[in-house]
Amino acid sequence: MAATISTHFSFTPHRLRQTVLSNSRSKAIRFPSTRTRRRMLVNPKFDAGSSLVARVCGDGGGSSDAFAHQSTSSIQNIEGKDGDNSSFGDGYVALFVRMLGLDQDPLDREQAVVALWKYSLGGKKQIDAIMQFHGCINLIVNLLTSDSTSTCEAAAGLLRLIASVNIYRDSVAGAGAMEEIIGLLSRPSLTPEVKEQCLCTLWNLSVDENFRVKIANSEVLPLIIKSLDDEDIKVKEAAGGVLSMLALSESSHEIMVEYGVIPKLAEALLKTDAEGSKVIRKEVKNALLEFAKNDYYRILIIEEGLVPVPMVGAHAYKSFRPSLHSWPSLPDGTEIEKTSKGPSRFGASELLLGLNVNGENLNVEEARINAIVGRTQQQFLARIGAIELEEETKSQPGNSSGWRLTLLPCMDGVARLILILELEDESAIARAAESIADASINEYMRISFKEAGAIKHLVKLLERDNDAIKIASTHALERLSLSNGVCHIIEAEGALRPLINTLKQKEISDTLLDKTLDLLARILDPTKEMRSKFYDGPINGSKGSSESVSRSDAANGFSGMSSHDSTSTTNSGVQMLDSAVISRLFEILKTSSLTLQRKAASILEFAAITSSVDTVDAANIESGLVAVFQQNVLKDTESDVKEEQPEQYALEVEEAGLAISAASRLLTKLLDSDCFRKRVDSAHFTVLLRKVLKSSIPVHCKDWVAACLVKLSSLSGFSKYFENPINVEVTLYETIPRLIEELKASFSPEAQEVAAVELNRIISEGVVDSTRAVASGGGIFLLVSLLEEGTARASEAALSILYNLSMDSENHPAIIAAGAVPALRRIVLAQRPQWTRALRLLRILPV
Repeated sequence: MAATISTHFSFTPHRLRQTVLSNSRSKAIRFPSTRTRRRMLVNPKFDAGSSLVARVCGDGGGSSDAFAHQSTSSIQNIEGKDGDNSSFGDGYVALFVRMLGLDQDPLDREQAVVALWKYSLGGKKQIDAIMQFHGCINLIVNLLTSDSTSTCEAAAGLLRLIASVNIYRDSVAGAGAMEEIIGLLSRPSLTPEVKEQCLCTLWNLSVDENFRVKIANSEVLPLIIKSLDDEDIKVKEAAGGVLSMLALSESSHEIMVEYGVIPKLAEALLKTDAEGSKVIRKEVKNALLEFAKNDYYRILIIEEGLVPVPMVGAHAYKSFRPSLHSWPSLPDGTEIEKTSKGPSRFGASELLLGLNVNGENLNVEEARINAIVGRTQQQFLARIGAIELEEETKSQPGNSSGWRLTLLPCMDGVARLILILELEDESAIARAAESIADASINEYMRISFKEAGAIKHLVKLLERDNDAIKIASTHALERLSLSNGVCHIIEAEGALRPLINTLKQKEISDTLLDKTLDLLARILDPTKEMRSKFYDGPINGSKGSSESVSRSDAANGFSGMSSHDSTSTTNSGVQMLDSAVISRLFEILKTSSLTLQRKAASILEFAAITSSVDTVDAANIESGLVAVFQQNVLKDTESDVKEEQPEQYALEVEEAGLAISAASRLLTKLLDSDCFRKRVDSAHFTVLLRKVLKSSIPVHCKDWVAACLVKLSSLSGFSKYFENPINVEVTLYETIPRLIEELKASFSPEAQEVAAVELNRIISEGVVDSTRAVASGGGIFLLVSLLEEGTARASEAALSILYNLSMDSENHPAIIAAGAVPALRRIVLAQRPQWTRALRLLRILPV
């Protein structure tokens, strides 16, 4: 490698050693005789421990704004003021490259790499002067294995600057620098200075996507993530920069998330400015924004306490008009009762009451405190025009739709989104509503939005003429309504009327129709009240959360929504479901997708309970139900989709089963009406449901089909002297498969015992083809496992079923293959209570 140096540099080792200090351990470089040479080679303004420029990259070795890492000190040139000094100092580069040779003394090699590192700080021209000697890069990489800390630091620092130039990045990686740095970072004891230079070298190498993938899939990734907890601020910045670059490659996201990078990045971003630096916050935020493009990873980010907020531009906030000189209220609109006899002359009582909301005399829960503080902070920033000013000056990545996002702590993010809903920019409003929908991933976030006043704003947006705003607000309310308490608030705020008005419109998009039906089905769910008694009621003698909050509000002077108001809104919702709305829902049953059919059937079930369907034409009802029961996916049993795309076919069958189950539940409720029974063709529905019962829809979707069939058969009046074929079909195609599914999926021995006993009862009664249904459904293997693993009663029932199955010789191979013979022999040898039946079964089997 030393032979690659130009031949016009002639020197001897003895003369070469005279060019360094007598004390070779010192980092300072002294040149022979003159101060001029010393000043040109080592600029006094530079120090190896000072802040360095992380990257000077770009096409052709120029600087790139996209990846430039600005430090507190600017780039300074090593050249002197005189033009000829540069060329004079460059003449010593060959000397120090030669001193890097493997045949040189380790102390001389250390002095040489330190000198070259300081010399390279001058910029690309100096780096070019070093890189003209092709073998020098290998010599520098070799020094990373040195035991000297200063040598490793200088070598890594020099590689860091060389890798900042695009044209030399491949040479650095090709010389094995990445592998040596990974090995160096794996050392148990490493100084922060060396660690910083190594990480910054990886940072510069990760500009190339191929190197990013290599770094992300190496053993160094956990070390980089761990460096975010380092005490040295420079090491943290370098680690954040590497992770920010690695996050640019979507292929690396999965392995980075597996190593737990999102909690570490979120923790670094949530720290205050006093605990972190702007560089760390910037790089960490950029990395998290890349992860936020994925729906699943965005949920992980929100769970860590960060909320993605759209960047709408500082100019959009100019339309914000806060309410001034008004009595203080909570962000959700709850008013605070006035206790003073008269108003203060200057409004001081109102102001002091608002400032004292977190005082000792006012018991406010944490969610409300965060809502008040967050609203105050964001409105203050909006008033002074400071929102998004800093973010707008920086380039930030956007998502797939071109929107720019930022990440804010939960308290500020929730308040910022509510603030955007009050602006005039329709595009900003729609984006904020979508962000609320995305952020409503758990109960804590839904309660936070409710306390911040999101419900009343979103309900008002339902009346807008803009379809984008309607879709976004409906989606947000639907996600918020997953909380039973929030769903009551949505209903109390008057969301039913605009939703029903939207549903009456003929020309609306499928997306808006889907979101509207989702929210209506949630609000009008007949089981909502029952669920509230279980989930919101007292637990272990404690008071429910909603009750305790309402009593706390009353004690502190807050006037909120009572349960009586919620009941009255439900009654008004019943009145809104007139014949026009119900007819529209039955039209959806006839013409829409499986998902829309299921949601429309759920809403119609609520209407059937309230007897609002009696005014609708029976022919319209019948045609809508028939359309659901006659699904094409159930007819085409030999379709190409089933053969070529089995997963898609299974999904379609699942959706069809859910729609049919909802329609069967609706028909069962409609049969309670005498008027409907007289007008509907029960025989036709019986034929359709019998076909559905024999179809391949999931077992859990057949329960309401079977219940509806039993009800239809009871109304048709079968004679008690003849066996009802419907009951036999229900047993074969619903009851037996359901019991086998319980044996397979249940982890409770008691539940398995109940299923086995019920299955034994059905077979003992001699139901036609019942044993064949058990064998074809895979019940033999489950029953054999119960012989030894189940309870005594379950084992006895399983043995009885297997004995009945053995009467058919076609089941013998399956019983033997399931391992029944060894289990039966153990029962006989142990002389358990049922050993005689086990012996008879052994004699029947061909063993």
